[in-house]
Amino acid sequence: MALPIISADERLAQHKGIKGCIFGKSGIGKTSLLWTLNASTTLFMDLEAGDLAVEGWEGDTLRPRTWKECRDFAVFIGGPNPALREDQPYSQAHFDEVCGRYGDPAVIAKYETIFIDSITVAGRLCFQWCRGQPEAFSDKTGKADIRGAYGLHGREMIAWLTHLQHTRGKHVWFVGILDEKLDDFNRKVWSPQIDGSKTGLELPGIVDQVITMADIPDANAQPQRAFVCQTLNRWGFPAKDRSGRLDLVEPPHLGRLMEKIQSPAAPASERLIWPPRIPADPAPAQEPGHG
Repeated sequence: MALPIISADERLAQHKGIKGCIFGKSGIGKTSLLWTLNASTTLFMDLEAGDLAVEGWEGDTLRPRTWKECRDFAVFIGGPNPALREDQPYSQAHFDEVCGRYGDPAVIAKYETIFIDSITVAGRLCFQWCRGQPEAFSDKTGKADIRGAYGLHGREMIAWLTHLQHTRGKHVWFVGILDEKLDDFNRKVWSPQIDGSKTGLELPGIVDQVITMADIPDANAQPQRAFVCQTLNRWGFPAKDRSGRLDLVEPPHLGRLMEKIQSPAAPASERLIWPPRIPADPAPAQEPGHG
């Protein structure tokens, strides 16, 4: 058996889906981004039951009500993970069991984009499920152990997100609420509204794109909705652009944003900047007798 090396030509010819998350405060218009997507090739996973903003949208919808359904839909969409044991979620056994209930996974082949609204509610469903598992109870006393529940919650959410991240042929977008908080020094900070700390900390390292949908003043100081797309931004919003194709601020149109991400990339020498290294100031010489 030859070493399974993927050549550069093969890798560049592969169809890669974009995996990203969009955070913003409540009411900023995150769910309404569905209007900017092709309804015939978009599957809306409606966890919030907040589809009033897209009433009349002609795309298909899934409405999971439990964490088990969230896991089942993830393995149905992403397929099995061959690295997992048969008794683990997202394994071949899990995939076969789900296909026995939902039918041939070819029924979702027509969908190019999975729009999940929201990761905030998914985290709540996950935590509710975790609190009923054996890991959420002390082995010695049998009483509830909230630390065990949070630990299981972090592992479950990361496994779910990672499995969807590896769905290479589809775009997957997670929508979530962004919280504004003050740190110990009374500075304004922004963080995703997700139960537990593990998911919010590790999520940016899993997905390709992190976008904040915010109201940014225009040239006339009038607020306007916009996507903040780069990590180094003056507002401190969570953002990340793995593609290297996005500007600091982009129009709030998800369809056009994906087109820009998938557009031909400029050569690395043109889009990557290596500033000159600035040597540190030499330490001042000490006066005799003061060393």
